[in-house]
Amino acid sequence: MRYRVYIDGQEGTTGLQLQKRLSGRKDIELLLIDESLRKDAGKRRELINSADLVFLCLPDAAAVEAVSLIENDRVRVIDASTAHRTAPGWDYGFPELSMEHRKAIAASKRIANPGCYATGFISIVYPLVKLGILPKSCPLTCVGVSGYSGAGKKAIEQYNAEGRPYQLESPRLYALSLSHKHLPEMKAVTGIDSAPIFNPFICDYYSGMTVSVPLHVSMLSRKIRPAELQELLSEFYEGEPLISVHGPAEDGFIAANEIRDTNCLKIHVCGNDEQLTLVSVLDNLGKGASGAAVQNMNIALGLNEFETLI
Repeated sequence: MRYRVYIDGQEGTTGLQLQKRLSGRKDIELLLIDESLRKDAGKRRELINSADLVFLCLPDAAAVEAVSLIENDRVRVIDASTAHRTAPGWDYGFPELSMEHRKAIAASKRIANPGCYATGFISIVYPLVKLGILPKSCPLTCVGVSGYSGAGKKAIEQYNAEGRPYQLESPRLYALSLSHKHLPEMKAVTGIDSAPIFNPFICDYYSGMTVSVPLHVSMLSRKIRPAELQELLSEFYEGEPLISVHGPAEDGFIAANEIRDTNCLKIHVCGNDEQLTLVSVLDNLGKGASGAAVQNMNIALGLNEFETLI
């Protein structure tokens, strides 16, 4: 059986990645819209309602509008925007968090694809809370470092332009109001009482990211050493082929582009008996966007979850 899949927003960074990932699959028939009609609500409505599954790779308002065009209860939706990540009736698409998450995705008609930074943060904090190691009331900080592809087509053009501003050669801190769009899901999915103080940096390389969460051991529910925490996280993600847990890197460095062009996520547990830093490494275009979307599609359509991902 071939499933009909439509990408609404096929010319964006995530949309193009999805086309590339799905174009060679024999179990998927891609429904493509002519460039001249990509904003035509009537044609979009037709394609959305003729699909088995729709990816929304759109700005938030446009994603909400796209959902309003659905006229049947058969179409499954995976929204890659921020619009529905904490919305009632939508299931959060991070299957490795628990069997309940995976089952919900499999049964769902409305799946919210996680944000890239949020994926890194949640992969660290969710199990710590679930295992009773991190109190929900614990105040957290988080630092994210990402390649410029995560900022979209305009940023990619800006970084690749001749005569670009010299400031683009340096890591640039943004979201200075401390109100980054991923914060609501970071708080809601992990169950912590307050969103973390989050400092994200965009840097002069194409893809890959690190998300780090520093912790004082004294703030945890019990004293725990790095090696023990590494073992507990390894057990939490046991059997998940896309997620692996490691100690500090042997050379003393963790590169943000270490696993670019993959759909994997690596967690490093670093530190000492008094202080810890947990670092999640992923490709913002892979497990942080289109790779996660394909994984969720595979689950939702009852296909091999890791088809084209490993």
